[in-house]
Amino acid sequence: MHRTLAAAALLASSLAAFAQAPSPYAGQETREIKSLSSQEVADYLSGRGMGLAKPAELNGYPGPAHVKELADRLGLTDDQRAATDAVYAKMHDRAVPLGQRLVDEERALDGLFAAHAVTPESLHESLARIARLQGELREVHLSAHLQQLALLTPEQARRYRALRGYTGDSAASMHSHEHSH
Repeated sequence: MHRTLAAAALLASSLAAFAQAPSPYAGQETREIKSLSSQEVADYLSGRGMGLAKPAELNGYPGPAHVKELADRLGLTDDQRAATDAVYAKMHDRAVPLGQRLVDEERALDGLFAAHAVTPESLHESLARIARLQGELREVHLSAHLQQLALLTPEQARRYRALRGYTGDSAASMHSHEHSH
């Protein structure tokens, strides 16, 4: 009986401490757009990848921004550099306006909640627009990785992975890439 009371007292004090702990969101209520940090807004507006292309990057499909950074170490030819610049420019030119629209839609969603004007219908419509833009933006970044791999030799793709610190074996993607050259 004494153990049961002690356990109950411990549980009660733990719950009380948990209930008084600040939310992990504390401080975020002052953000202009509650769902996005200022860094996320800046990343969207500048066309940065923000991890949207991780399935490509981590499975042997290099990204054009990083290939540009590593061009000398990868031994890119002048033609490869020009083609990489073109892939990057196309990606960037598509990503920036999509990022702007996504930020605008997140701002509008935040505004609905801030004004206490959100309805089930407006919520559904807003989230559908945001999801569509997120998908389009992710496709832009993933497509650029797909295009970039086609510009590299298998050795350059292997070197890229090593330079980026990826130690996992991506033999399947490298194997299929080798047959495309």
